[in-house]
Amino acid sequence: MQLSIINYQLSGKKTQAAKCRFIMLALFAVMSIFAPFAAHAQAEPFPGMATPGVMTIPTPVGPPAIPFIDLTVRNPQDGQEVAFSLQLLLLLTVLSLAPSFIILMTSFLRVSIVLDFIKRALSLQQVPPNQVLFGIALFLTIFIMWPTFSTIYTNSIQPLAAGELSVENAYREAEAPLRIFMYSQMSGKPDNIRLFMAMRGLDRPNTLADVPTYVLIPAFILHELTVAFKIGILLFIPFIVIDMVVASALMSMGMIMLPPVMISMPFKLILFILVDGWGLLTDQLVRSFV
Repeated sequence: MQLSIINYQLSGKKTQAAKCRFIMLALFAVMSIFAPFAAHAQAEPFPGMATPGVMTIPTPVGPPAIPFIDLTVRNPQDGQEVAFSLQLLLLLTVLSLAPSFIILMTSFLRVSIVLDFIKRALSLQQVPPNQVLFGIALFLTIFIMWPTFSTIYTNSIQPLAAGELSVENAYREAEAPLRIFMYSQMSGKPDNIRLFMAMRGLDRPNTLADVPTYVLIPAFILHELTVAFKIGILLFIPFIVIDMVVASALMSMGMIMLPPVMISMPFKLILFILVDGWGLLTDQLVRSFV
């Protein structure tokens, strides 16, 4: 019995060994068949549209170049450098006060106040926003003041940039057109000029040359405020009539709790659009400066 078992095991091992030899022979036969095709494929060059591999390592991109600005502070060497430093300080001061000059010494003051009046007369709270109104006032100011700005650029800024005028002479040339504009707006009613001249104890002026600039500017501001408020009163009158009619109609119907502004505002907008309110308002504002 034991001999039979041993013989069976030996025969099984022989069978497994035979199977392994058969598998190895089959693998060698397959490799011998496909080896020529693989060699032929490696010998063929890359196709026309193929891209060969790159073995070089690309150079890393450096950091972006940032210009270096060096501001040094040192003692002036001569009087010319002292004068240049004072001129630069004066220029920075003028640039910081430029918004105030644009607002108070041009037509911006009147235009911005009138636009705010029309917004309140229409009972509008958020539309149009204040930024939009200021933008409209700014571009209307540029349109109205364009001849004055052109004269300033031609007589002051351009010669100063070319080195033909000093800073003091350029200031005088830039001041003259603004003085003429402000005085022309008050030529018919110089009461404000007389008021400020009297408060300073100066003599009564006969011409524009007798009025100092520090007197002309506040007089012009008061004049613009007065004219803007007069225009605002005229704008309020038709819309107040609409408010009164709507309020009386609501009271007669017993609708006391209903705000009249909610009912009158659409009628105001309809009236304003039908009469081309923006066009009329812009036309009259521009004509008021001519």
